[in-house]
Amino acid sequence: MEFLYPSFLWALLSLAIPIVIHLFYFRRYKKVLFTNLRFLKEVKEETSNKNKLKQLLILAARIFALACLVFAFAQPFIPTGESVKKGFNAISIFIDNSFSMGAAKGEIPISDVALERARSLIKAYSQDDKFQIITHDLLGRHQRLVSQEDALSMLDEIKPTCVVQPLSKIVNRQNQLLKNEQANKIIYLISDFQKSINDLQEIRDTISEINLVPVQSIQQRNISIDSVWFESQIPVLHQDNKLIIRVKNHDQQDAEQVRISLFKDNEEKPVGIRDIQANGEVTDTISLILQSPGIHQATIVVKDYPIQFDDKYYISFLVPDTIQVLQIYDQQPDPYLNALFEGIKYFKLSNQSSGQLNYQSLKNYQLVIFNELNSISSGLINEINQYLRDGGKVLVFPSANADLNSYNQFLSSWKGGKLGAFQKIKKDVGTLNKQEYVFKEVYLSTEKNIKLPSSNGHFPITHPAESPYRDLMNYRDGQSFLSLIPTEEGHLFLCAAPLQSQYNNLSTQAEVFVPMLYNMAVTSTGKQNLSYIIASRNTVLLGNHKPSTGEFVYKVQGPNEFIPGQTPDNNKMVLDMADQIKQAGFYPITMGADTVDIISFNYDRTESNLSLTSEDQLSNTDLPEGVKLNIIDQDEQVNISSTIAEKDKGIVLWKYFLLGTLLFLFLEILLIRFFNRNTPISKLDL
Repeated sequence: MEFLYPSFLWALLSLAIPIVIHLFYFRRYKKVLFTNLRFLKEVKEETSNKNKLKQLLILAARIFALACLVFAFAQPFIPTGESVKKGFNAISIFIDNSFSMGAAKGEIPISDVALERARSLIKAYSQDDKFQIITHDLLGRHQRLVSQEDALSMLDEIKPTCVVQPLSKIVNRQNQLLKNEQANKIIYLISDFQKSINDLQEIRDTISEINLVPVQSIQQRNISIDSVWFESQIPVLHQDNKLIIRVKNHDQQDAEQVRISLFKDNEEKPVGIRDIQANGEVTDTISLILQSPGIHQATIVVKDYPIQFDDKYYISFLVPDTIQVLQIYDQQPDPYLNALFEGIKYFKLSNQSSGQLNYQSLKNYQLVIFNELNSISSGLINEINQYLRDGGKVLVFPSANADLNSYNQFLSSWKGGKLGAFQKIKKDVGTLNKQEYVFKEVYLSTEKNIKLPSSNGHFPITHPAESPYRDLMNYRDGQSFLSLIPTEEGHLFLCAAPLQSQYNNLSTQAEVFVPMLYNMAVTSTGKQNLSYIIASRNTVLLGNHKPSTGEFVYKVQGPNEFIPGQTPDNNKMVLDMADQIKQAGFYPITMGADTVDIISFNYDRTESNLSLTSEDQLSNTDLPEGVKLNIIDQDEQVNISSTIAEKDKGIVLWKYFLLGTLLFLFLEILLIRFFNRNTPISKLDL
């Protein structure tokens, strides 16, 4: 047995007080006169012996009561752990307030159970200790130690959040606060310990004791809409735009009769009813025919219960009235290109001479075609490279008299290869890559005998080993005829032959040339976000609108109107939403009275998978050397105050000594009132 405050044992000297009182206490006796002492002698001796025994028992009761009281103040305990905490405690408590905590344990949400566990933890410590309350939100007011009373008040302010953090990040944040405290550093994690956020093996800091408090429900089923995207990226007016939806089943059992719907323009369009295998997914396609240009909104909904935060997926997208294509030429525009785009509805071809090119207008085009430029100036290289970085697409047909130095300088920016000397020889294209989006799903029959182009002159292209290029069409000898080079957010297409009909018959092969240009123009390679995921800090790239001059202020409409941070980024605007977005839905972006864009936000799907880490799995976590986790299991959580006291101080005995004090005082009272009650206690003085 050890003592938490052994200095109190000096108070045992006070045991001398009742002994001294007993030895020196002289009671004044009342005199009674009797005529004959013969009958009283025997009574006198018997009364004296019983009185001495009673006084000794009372003395012993008083000594034991006082000793038990001294021991209680010294707080004795029996050590059970590696060390016993003495003095001041700094306790950091993480309460998981993510959406998954909305699952039920019986009829009670486990979020309520977690809060009750946190209250019990706080009350288990002394009022002199300090506490930190921290959640997934990582709020600024949670980055300090507070009193016990304030900590209990902060629990009432915790609300569910859509933002989730990995547990290693939470522990690191807790350690940052505690590392400078001269106290016992104790960390508690109260969570359902979803596998999606459980990365405790990544903990590296070992300055604090880490305790896990699992609060878990029975495994529940959940269906979620995982992602939504357009097949062609850029929706086109009056065309069959295919919207693809991916729905996941996160349960161990098959899900039957899952209803999927699309809400657009306040109308519901049933997508269908699907069966989804256990831990599987289904991909469905919706055909959207858009009748008007502008910004459109849509919501995809799946019927599911009880986890519902991921049952809706919001998207917003711009439908342009025309697809803009730019042809840059030296001598004159290519007549085949003009004729082709005149025949494609909603496409508009603009022609600009390389000597009179408006660089500022490049951002307005979905596709730029270099039509046999003799050379590419350094100014054009700089501007077109920026256009490619921002997600633009450029199709290059070199001139037969091309300045190879300028072309190769341009291609070297993207490791696109090197053009060799022009060769006037006839070569036929032998293969067409139907796996790339340019030709993917263009031809209904893969066995169809497609008439491929040929050329009477070309530039041999040498690709370096590290080049990211991908061939779209190859000559029969394997050399590149048309290749694709990724350029950060954009794509560069390089043809080995000039476009003129005397060198290349590609423009006359309609079944190849038309779908090739169409897909190059309508397929977006940049970050065309149909929606954004709500995070602790949201940044939106606003590409549909940017004032050219003057002062401007964007505002975000929603549950609360606010002005985001605004940073120009070349031809686009970056809006910093900070942590203002808390709820999934549509958020119009306005400038003055005009709505310039509508941004959609969805909840993070990280917690859609409800797989939990069991207590056994937690105890077997592969931790770095020096890191130890203490798991407070379900049985220990029933009386968590006693569990904590035993963990920090061993088996606490002061309560038993206090009961002993009361017991001996009660025994003293019984001795005084009932011991030898009918026997005279006064000595006779004759």
